[in-house]
Amino acid sequence: MKLPLLVHQARLGPQEFKVIRPARPPERAVLVEDTWYLNAYADQDSARLMAGLWTLAASSPRSLVHLPLRRARGVAAGPRELDLVLLHHSLRFAPSRWKELRGRLGPGRPRSVTLPAPDPESGHEAPHHAGNRDLFHQHVHAETLFLTGSAKVFRQTAGLFRDVAEHGPGHVRDGSRHGHYCTRLRSGDLRAREIHIEYSDEWEA
Repeated sequence: MKLPLLVHQARLGPQEFKVIRPARPPERAVLVEDTWYLNAYADQDSARLMAGLWTLAASSPRSLVHLPLRRARGVAAGPRELDLVLLHHSLRFAPSRWKELRGRLGPGRPRSVTLPAPDPESGHEAPHHAGNRDLFHQHVHAETLFLTGSAKVFRQTAGLFRDVAEHGPGHVRDGSRHGHYCTRLRSGDLRAREIHIEYSDEWEA
């Protein structure tokens, strides 16, 4: 999979940070904060893009992978829409600094990367590892959900979005089936909310 990107670099004090964004943010995806869950809705193209960004985060431990979603027009949103940032735990970036860093990002440099083939073992199991290195840790700050984890956990969970992209359209359009097509991302951290990922082909014009 070839992924067109924009690469931004900005400095906060003595530190310089790299922020990677998709060249074209998805038009049909949204992330909504609820009391008990986080709800992500995506069409096929957006789910594929999110799978690609998850894979990119696994191979980019020195970068913040930012997916702007708050301006997306989509299914009925809840009380609060969020952007998304994926980052490796070794970067040790404090979410409280995100608003300032985001404000310093320029137009970015175009770049295209070819992502590796999907991991055939990636699936739905919650990751576990001694010391919590293979858990997702969540923080919400400046209208952005931060998911911090290891390369392994990003690789393992990218398949959730591929599954929604591959099977969601056929399931929803099959008149003999009922309900929606979804999966769940369980972080393994009991303090974190589950992310409900649902395929949707009903979007505002």
